[in-house]
Amino acid sequence: MLVLTSQALSALPGIAHGFFGRSGGVSTGIYESLNCGPGSGDARANVVENRRRVSQALDGVALATLGQIHGTAVVTVTTPWPIGETAVEDAQHIPLGDAMVTATPGIALGILTADCAPVLFADAQARVIGAAHAGWRGALTGVLEATLAAMETLGAARGRIVAAIGPCIAQANYEVGPEFHARFLDEDASHARFFVAGARADHYQFNLEGFVAARLGAAGVDKIEALGACTYARDADFFSFRRNTHRGESDYGREISAIVLR
Repeated sequence: MLVLTSQALSALPGIAHGFFGRSGGVSTGIYESLNCGPGSGDARANVVENRRRVSQALDGVALATLGQIHGTAVVTVTTPWPIGETAVEDAQHIPLGDAMVTATPGIALGILTADCAPVLFADAQARVIGAAHAGWRGALTGVLEATLAAMETLGAARGRIVAAIGPCIAQANYEVGPEFHARFLDEDASHARFFVAGARADHYQFNLEGFVAARLGAAGVDKIEALGACTYARDADFFSFRRNTHRGESDYGREISAIVLR
């Protein structure tokens, strides 16, 4: 099982975390092997077992994930919720949102990704943690800032919060078109620094990890660690929506990143 960790988060007492890769599970085919996404077309029994293995790696804690929608909604978690046997059951009791915060020990906040950036947060002194799904849309529209604000309502202090950015698609593999580029520059002309010219005319390569780190810094987070692991380039290690799309695959697996208060 591949599990990446942040040195900054690992140094904090009373907190466990992991950015889990795609190895160490039971799924097969395009979902091989630790696919943790109930929204995928993988067999539900495989997803359940894969998530159980992640929970065991985090000392058997309850694992909570959201119905992620590329938005900015933050859910404050006080009790865990399991995934159901079907997607219909999931829709009945799994909250929609793209970030979670908690001050309750024993609940792992899990973020599912396959190119977007998972961001894990912790204020060890206040014993408050958070987790956010930061694709380009969520990062641009404020999911990171919303997560920090929700942590503060639980007693965290922004200046103490440590943030770690997990595996996501790297700039070299993230080609975008002119409309994407224009949207970022319309928001703030200084966003031009996160783009370089692409191989095709009127196309660009976007630095998602750098953009996420910059947003965190501008929001007042001083301790930011980016792991620099590219989901697209490392086929054996991570799932990638874009890589599977380029291959003409009909679906893709989801890796999970999680953090828990002990």
